Amino acid sequence: MKKKFRFQWGAFLLFLLFAGLFFILLTRIVTIQATGQAEGQELAAKAAARYSQEEHLKAERGKILDRNGDVIAEDTLTYKLVAVLDESATGNSKTQRHVTDYDKTASALSEYLGISYESVRETLQNGVNNERYQVEFGTAGREISHTKMLEMEEEKLPGILFVQNLKRLYPNGIFASHLVGFAMKEELEDGTLKTKGKMGLESTYDEVLTGTDGKMVFNTDNWGFLLPNDEAVVEEAINGSNVRLTLDRTLQNFLEDAMSSVQEEYSPTRMIAVIADPKTGEILAMSQRPTFNPNTREGLSENWLNESIELTIEPGSPMKVFTLASAIEEGKWDPNAWYESGTYKLGPDTIGDHNGRKGWGSITFLEGFQRSSNVSMAYLLERIGPERFRQYIDAFGFGQKTGIDLPNEASGKLLDQYASETLTLTYGQGSTVTPIQMVQAATAIANGGEMMKPYVIDEIVNPETGEVTTKNEPESAGQPISAETAAEVLEVMASTVTGEVGSAQGFALQDYTVAGKTGTAEIPGPNGKYMRGNGNFLYSFLGMAPADDPELLMYVAVQQPNLPPTEYGSIPVSKVFKPVMENGLKHLNIEPENIEEVRTIEIADYSGRPSGEVARELTEAGMQTVVIGEGGSVETQYPANGQQMVENGTIILRTAGAVQLPDFTGWSKRELLAFQSLSGLSLEIAGEGYASGQSLSAGTIITNGEPIVIQLQTPEDAYKNQMLDGPEGDPESLAPEGEEAEGTGSEDNE
Repeated sequence: MKKKFRFQWGAFLLFLLFAGLFFILLTRIVTIQATGQAEGQELAAKAAARYSQEEHLKAERGKILDRNGDVIAEDTLTYKLVAVLDESATGNSKTQRHVTDYDKTASALSEYLGISYESVRETLQNGVNNERYQVEFGTAGREISHTKMLEMEEEKLPGILFVQNLKRLYPNGIFASHLVGFAMKEELEDGTLKTKGKMGLESTYDEVLTGTDGKMVFNTDNWGFLLPNDEAVVEEAINGSNVRLTLDRTLQNFLEDAMSSVQEEYSPTRMIAVIADPKTGEILAMSQRPTFNPNTREGLSENWLNESIELTIEPGSPMKVFTLASAIEEGKWDPNAWYESGTYKLGPDTIGDHNGRKGWGSITFLEGFQRSSNVSMAYLLERIGPERFRQYIDAFGFGQKTGIDLPNEASGKLLDQYASETLTLTYGQGSTVTPIQMVQAATAIANGGEMMKPYVIDEIVNPETGEVTTKNEPESAGQPISAETAAEVLEVMASTVTGEVGSAQGFALQDYTVAGKTGTAEIPGPNGKYMRGNGNFLYSFLGMAPADDPELLMYVAVQQPNLPPTEYGSIPVSKVFKPVMENGLKHLNIEPENIEEVRTIEIADYSGRPSGEVARELTEAGMQTVVIGEGGSVETQYPANGQQMVENGTIILRTAGAVQLPDFTGWSKRELLAFQSLSGLSLEIAGEGYASGQSLSAGTIITNGEPIVIQLQTPEDAYKNQMLDGPEGDPESLAPEGEEAEGTGSEDNE
C-alpha cells in the first residue's frame, strides 16, 4: 500500500528555529570579522589586554659623586615586606604560600621590624577579619636592607614575601647636607611612586638625575604562561645621569668632624665654612650648622637655605683685606707710616678701635693691620678716596652674584648713601655680603691677582655611554689687582699670624705658614639694633695656606658661641680652621714648610763608665743628660746602645744610690716611663702631651715608695693657656658718639 504523506509541523518549526539561529550566528560572525567589534568594543584590544602582559622596568636615579668618583648619593636596593593571608595563594600546592601560624609569624617579625608583637599580631588579625589577600606593616616594613631580608628569609615563614624597591642612600650621613639636599619618594596622580629631589642639588638637578622608566611587553596564555615563539618587546629604561662634584670627600669629612666637635662644645646659633682651590675656583668642601642627616631628615629645621650661598652677613674685619689690597694697588700703602690710633671722627660720627677706643697710641699702619685697627682703615680710605675705593669693591665682586652653579644665590647690599657707610664698609660693618663672595674675592689674593669664579659641578655624565653632557672648567672672574699687590697682601696677612701683636696668632699651623684675617662682626638684633653681651658676635676667619703660594682657601664663621669666661670668640673658629687646614694640606700631599732637618747621633754603650765623664761628652754633643742615683759608674741607660737620638734629646743614666728628682718639665710620656723603669719609682702620669707640672719639686730625694704625680699638657692646650693670660679680650661694640650702633660700630678683637 502506498503511504500517505503527512506534513510534520513540529519538524518544520524546529528547522526554521535552527535555521534562524544559524543565520543569526552567521551574520554575527561575519559582522565581527568585518568590523572587529562586539557590543561596541574592540575585540583585538580586549584580547591584548587579557593575554598581553607588561612589566615595568625601573630606571635608576643618577649618582652624585665627589671629584674622585666616591659616592655621595645613590639608589640602593631595598625591600618591602608583605604578609599573604588568603589560603587561595597556596591552593593545591604542598608548599604553604600564606601565613599559617600567626603567633610565630608575629613573634619573628616584631624582632626584625622593631615593633611590638601585639602590633604585628593585630595587623595580621585585622587583615583576616577584613578578608584581605595580604597586609603590609607601614614604614617599619619598608626600606628593609638586603642583609636583613636574607636574615628574615632564614626564618622560613610561610606567606612572607619581599618586594624589591629602590631607595635614595647617602652613605656619608651628615655630609654637605644643605648643598647636596635630599630626594624622597612621592606618590603621583596615577598612584605610582617616584623619587623626587626635594632640596639642594637633588632638587636643582632633579631632571638630570631622573631617568626614564622602560617596559617589557609579552603575550601569555589563559594561565599566564609565555606563548611559544612569542617575542617580547622591550623598551629599555634610561638611567639618570651622574653628577660629579668638585667636592673632595676626605676634605669634607675633615670639615664635618671639626664642625660637629665645635657645635657640641660651644652650641653656636650658626656655623658656616667653605673650602676652595684658589687657583681654579673649585669648591672642595662646604658645610653649615645646624645640619641634618639626609637619610632620615633628622635635624632638618625650617631653615633650608644653603647659607654659604643664600645668606647675607656683615663680614667684619676680613673686609679689611680688600681695603688693604685697594690701597696697595693705588700706591697709597706705606706700612711704616704712623697714625694715631683710638678714634676717628667723620662729621658727627666717631668710630673707634676695638679696645674701648683706647687704641695703642701712635703706631704704624702695618701694626694697625696686625692689631685689626678700624681707625687705620679710615685713614687708608682718606688716601684711596671713597669713589675709587668703591670701584675696587665692585671689582672684587661684592654687591653682585658670583654666578656659582647653585640656585637662589643672594647678592648682598653695599651701603654708600652716606660717607659714614662707605667708611664702615672698609672694615666690614653695615653692608652685607655672602660667604661665597668672600671666598671668590679672596681667590684674587691667593691667585696672583686673578679672581676665580666658584663652582661645584665638575661634570655631568651619561652612565650608559660615558658621554659628558656638561663639563665646567676654571673661569676667571676678573683681575681686580696685580700679582705684585696680591703678593704684598699675602705677606701682610701672614704677619697677622706670625707678628708679635698679630690678631691671628691662634691660627698658626704646625707644618705650614698661614695668611689670614680674623673678624668679629656685630649682629643686628630683632629690634634692628646691634646685639650686646659676651659672645653676641659673628666670629670669622678668612685664611689660606701655605702663605707664600696658597693651595687651599678657607672661610669659617661661628655665630654666638657659648663661650666660657676664659675664652674669646676666635678659639671655636680656630678649632675648625686649624685641624681641617693642616690635615687638608697633608691630604693633598702639599710638602710641609716648617720642617727643619734635625741632626741625630747614635747612642753608644756607656755601661761601666763614670757617669760624670759620659754626661760631659753628651753635653758637648748637644744632648741633655739626667743622672739617676748618687753618681759613679753607669749601670743602665736610656736609650739603649745603637739607637738614634735627635739633637738636644734627653738621655737617662742610672747609677747606684738614692734618686734625686729632676725637673720633668717638657718630658714626653715615653721619657717619663723610661725614668720610672730605670729608677724604680712610682710615677702617676695624668693627661696627654708633655710634662707641665709635678707633685714634688725638682731636687727632692726619694727614699720611700711615695708616688709622684706628673701632669701632662698638649702643646695646643699650653698655647691656649698662654693666650688667655694675654690682655686681649672680646671687643666692645662701639657706636658713633651719642647713638646706638647701626653700621658704624667698631668690631674685631683678635
